[in-house]
Parts: sequence; structure tokens; C-alpha cells
Amino acid sequence: MRPHFLTTLTTVVWLTMGAGPVDPAMAADAAAKAEAPAPDKAVPPPLPADATIKQSIRLGTRTLSYSATVGTLPVRDVEGKKTAEVVYTAYVLDGPRDPARPVTFAFNGGPGAASVYLNLGAIGPKRVQFGAQGDSASDPAMLRDNPGTWLDFTDLVFIDPVGTGYSRSLLKPDETDKAFFTVKTDIAYLSRIIYDWLAKNGRMASPKYVVGESYGGFRAPAIASHLQTTQGVGVSGIVMVSPALDGRAASDPDSSPIPWAATLPSMAAAHYEREGKALTPALMAEVENYARTEYVTDLLRGVRDKAALERIVPKVAAYTGLDPTDVRRMGGRVESREFLRALYRDQGRVGSWYDSNVTAFDPYPLAPDSRAGDPILNGILAPTTSAMVDFVNREVGWKAEGHYEALSDDVNERWEKHWFTSIESASDLRVALAVDPKLKALIVHGYDDLSCPYFQSMMVVAQIPAMGAEDRLQVKMYPGGHMFYSRPESQAAFRHDVMALYGAHP
Repeated sequence: MRPHFLTTLTTVVWLTMGAGPVDPAMAADAAAKAEAPAPDKAVPPPLPADATIKQSIRLGTRTLSYSATVGTLPVRDVEGKKTAEVVYTAYVLDGPRDPARPVTFAFNGGPGAASVYLNLGAIGPKRVQFGAQGDSASDPAMLRDNPGTWLDFTDLVFIDPVGTGYSRSLLKPDETDKAFFTVKTDIAYLSRIIYDWLAKNGRMASPKYVVGESYGGFRAPAIASHLQTTQGVGVSGIVMVSPALDGRAASDPDSSPIPWAATLPSMAAAHYEREGKALTPALMAEVENYARTEYVTDLLRGVRDKAALERIVPKVAAYTGLDPTDVRRMGGRVESREFLRALYRDQGRVGSWYDSNVTAFDPYPLAPDSRAGDPILNGILAPTTSAMVDFVNREVGWKAEGHYEALSDDVNERWEKHWFTSIESASDLRVALAVDPKLKALIVHGYDDLSCPYFQSMMVVAQIPAMGAEDRLQVKMYPGGHMFYSRPESQAAFRHDVMALYGAHP
């Protein structure tokens, strides 16, 4: 390419300067300058070097001492060019290195969410309260010892995908979208980040686990399968928290009964809680059986079958607590957003899609459709952002310029189109279980979650063949919603079930 380029440039110089000989050295210098990229004034300042501090936590009768590290790992393209910097937060227990000690990699969802929610809400050594009824965005963002942490039985690495937290792309916007904001590329580069962290920290021989929440719950089995089949990294276990395992059913609610059947049990669970009933598998068995049998059958009969509608209306009204008139108007198909609107309109409040029993004042109660943001999403951004920035900047001393993106609307908007109704990682889960007969997987949900309803995961798992012991793949539910771990009792039950998966003992 260079000889042709020089010839072309010489001709341009000749034409520009007029007739006369051209100095070859001058032409070569001009060519080099033309080929070199122009300085990019928008290039951000470098991120700080990795920083580590010593901390401790009181867990039961024990004191755990550990190292907390905030650091970065590069993403490189096939030519070795650095295209992004991924920031992680790692907690490693102090003391002699036990080669049998597991390391767990954690992701949140969004897909534009940082890992702060699992970190400071569910499983990290410190936590800040958020996501429950009565929590306020202006509550002090104080970190306290987390009784639900997993640190006593696994080291923890929380990874912020590109565009979240302080992680960032070094490419132009359109190149960034192609390299990082697609379902396929997201799984590929995050899997490589896990490989690189293991190699950098000498942990390739450690048992490895992957945990993800929401879209991160979709990521978890896909990443585990990718690690197995392309990176040469075996995974011992997968934990999927309120996962979106298969979004395809939601693409056709007009003809498929599956979306309606998936959400009905969660609506019933919320109704039972409002009645003061304790949520248990035994209590939920009746509505689950109805959802997968009579309800599906009558929905398939179609809207023209009046007898089917008359059978549906009283059942659905009783399970959801809605007025039968509203259920009949909906044709027995209760859309989750409309459910929240109908449930609290006369109270001047709006319920959360992530836990319908968490409510907030509705600023536009007379509007036909809700014009308020979600009560949980509105309330969790401030405490999580403030707590994480204070921890990273003040406690760890890792000071980066720029805004910390706990939940990036920009990433969500730029993600590839139609991703929600196209994602599916149940097949990755099947393959991962088949490839490694010792791999175990746990799917966990809050009963009240309408965004990723627990019954959908139950229906997905019912179609996965048994491969070995029954406990290799389990689905567990707890009182609460998408972030059920905001309730202490549910967080404790979650920790207990995860310890069983890891083979850990209290």
C-alpha cells in the first residue's frame, strides 16, 4: 500500500506546488503524517493504576480480613489494539492461598448496569440498603458489614461491562456499538476478561463460578459455556439471580399464552402478601398448576370463546386481587404494567415492575397511563452510586475522572435492536451442563418480580432434560421481588442455598 500511497501523494504535492521536482524525503515525511491518526482531543485521561486496601468484616462470630482491589483490564481487538478498559472490584480473603478456594465472577444486567447491585446489595462484604418498601433515595449511603456475603466461602470479582461503572470504550461511538453493545460481542469480551483476570492473578487452578442478575442472569450461562468451549476455562457452578433466560416468548403475546401464564403466579404472590400470607411453595402450587393447565388451555381457545373467558375471569380476579370487571376488559390477559396501574390507582400510588408491593406516590394519578418512573429504579440509583463512588474514591483511593454509571440509559438505548425478545441462554445452560457432568446451576427469583417472573424460569427448566443428579439444576424462590435480597430473611435463605451449591459449610 505504501508505494502506491507515496505515488499518489507525490502527484498531489506536485499539482499543489506547481511544476518542478519533488523532494522524496519531503514526500515520505508528508506521507507518514497523513497516514498517522490525527490527535483525538476527546481521548480521556488514563485511568488510575490498580489500588488495593485491607479491610475486615464481622460475620457471625468470625472476623474476615481481606484485600479489596479496584483495577482495570484491557480489551484488545484481533490486532492487539486496546479498544476498551474494563474496571473490576475484587475481594480476596487474606492468608495463605488455598488452591481449592473458589473465585466467583459477578455481573449485573440492564444491559447497562454496573455490578454495584450484586456487590453492595447482595453478596459483597459491605452493603447499603436499597430496593425495599420505605427506602428513600436520600437515605445516608452508609456501607455496613453484609451478613449475606459470600466472602467466607469464595473470593469475589465484580465486573463492570463497557459503558457501566467507570469502564469505557476507546473507540468511536459507532465502532463501540458494534464491538460491545451486541448480545454476541458482550459475551465474548466479558469471557475473555474473566480469563485475563485469572491469568493475571494466578488463579487458573481455582474452582470458578459465575453469577449474574437479570440480564446478567442471561449472561451467566452464556459466559460459562463460552469459557468452556472457547477459552479453555472450566466452570464449577452458575448462579442466575432473577434471570431473563428466554425473552422470545414475550415477542408474541397476541397468540401465545406463555407470557400470560408466566406472570400470573407472581401477581398471585403479591396478592397473597398483601393479605398477610407467608409465601411458600405449597401456597403457590395451586396457581402454578392453574397457570400451566386450565389457564393456558382457555387462552388458546381464543377471545371468541365466551365460555372460556367466563371461566378465566373469576379465577384470575381471585388470584390477582383485581376487580373482575377489569379482568374481563383485559380478556383475562393481565398485562403487568396495566396490573400495577389498576392495583393502586385509587390510592394515588404506583407499584414497581420489579416488586409490585413496593410503591411510591403517583405524580400523575389521573393520567390514563403511568407517567412516573419505576419506584425501585427511582430509589436505588442514588444510594448505590453514592456508596460506590465513596468506596472507590475515598476508601480505596482509586480516583478516576468522569461519572460513575450505576445504570446507563445511554448503553440501554444503544444496545442492539430487539434484544429483549431475541435473547435466549437456556440452550447455553443445557450445553454447559452436558459438557461438564460436575457443573451445578442454581436459578433464584423473588416471588413478586414481574420483570423476570419466576414461573418463566420454572417452565424453561421443565424442558431441560435431567442430566445426572436432580440437584445439578435447581430453581429456588424467596419472598420479595427482583432484588429479593433487600429483605434480610430472603437474603439469608439465598446464602444458604448458594452455600449448598458450593459445598460450603456454615
